[in-house]
Amino acid sequence: MSTQGLDAFAGWVEGLMRQRGYDIDSPRGGGKSRIADEAGVHRAAVTRLLQRQSMPDLETMRRIAPLLGVSVRDMLIRSGRVTPEELPMAADLLPAADWQPSLEDFARWLGVPDERMGVFVKVVNQFLEPDEEVRDTGGAAESRRTARD
Repeated sequence: MSTQGLDAFAGWVEGLMRQRGYDIDSPRGGGKSRIADEAGVHRAAVTRLLQRQSMPDLETMRRIAPLLGVSVRDMLIRSGRVTPEELPMAADLLPAADWQPSLEDFARWLGVPDERMGVFVKVVNQFLEPDEEVRDTGGAAESRRTARD
């Protein structure tokens, strides 16, 4: 990491520490020791970061992030260790809200081989579609549909 990248990351972390009420500016404020104690990391790791000497390791970031009110993902991206594309948000991996998976989609997720896809879909459809007896009773079909939906 470049000196400029380390400086920018350390400046961001300093701002977060100040926002959370850690006195990291005065020599006797105890903010560095306090955050190190609360995070369960060595004070030296906090000091080295704030003095722009070194980037914290992953475990230190994992412990400090919750105290600063940020995610480890944000810390990793801000540190330059990963890009947002390398560590996408879970919501970015989800399909669109209006997307309805097909039986073929479920079959693929379950690992059904392509040559058995048709059989899988046919069998599952038998369980999803009401048969003649259920259609004749009316109420049973409604309760089945409600339970399925």
